[in-house]
Amino acid sequence: MEAKKQLKHLIIYCNPNPKSLSAAYKEAVMELTEMSGNAMNVRDLYNIGFHPVLEQSDFDAVKHGQIPEEVKVEQDYIQWADLLTFIYPIWWTGMPALMKGYIDRVFTKGFAYNMDEEGQLQGLLAGKKVVILNNMGFPYDYYDKIGMLQSMKQTSDQGIFEFCGIEVAEHRFFGHLDGSSKSEREAHVNVLKLIYDKLLS
Repeated sequence: MEAKKQLKHLIIYCNPNPKSLSAAYKEAVMELTEMSGNAMNVRDLYNIGFHPVLEQSDFDAVKHGQIPEEVKVEQDYIQWADLLTFIYPIWWTGMPALMKGYIDRVFTKGFAYNMDEEGQLQGLLAGKKVVILNNMGFPYDYYDKIGMLQSMKQTSDQGIFEFCGIEVAEHRFFGHLDGSSKSEREAHVNVLKLIYDKLLS
């Protein structure tokens, strides 16, 4: 019998608080990946000291095919992966500045996307899947009622990942964390098992 191909899972994490629910997500996803026997790398953007500011020098370097070394390192990790997991809190209806800066600098034209001679979009990261896990301070129903969840999905799922050819396997929002109980938080973490059982099998 042919051996199962090992899946390569990259976790990209952004939260400065080691006691946050984001950190609990990260630990849970890491444990699930280890238990599945698949390969894994974790990029903790605060711990690695990633510089998030997109400078003119970045544009100039990319234009001349000279990718900054710290950007090239991250691109190599993404190229390596079959499955990406982005874990970050929602701050002011969006991702933290550090995570946004990571996207700005790493998902460059010529690496993540391109345009063909007819001006048609080419998603250069096709064949990969992504899971996005977000925790929010306000209740889920509040954000859903005002249309904010759909707006955030459109800007990240379609505007970033699908634009680059990546299939969004799951985008999960966990709300009302500021007032949630320990059991509610544990239930949120248990949801991750349901998400990853299929993706990691």
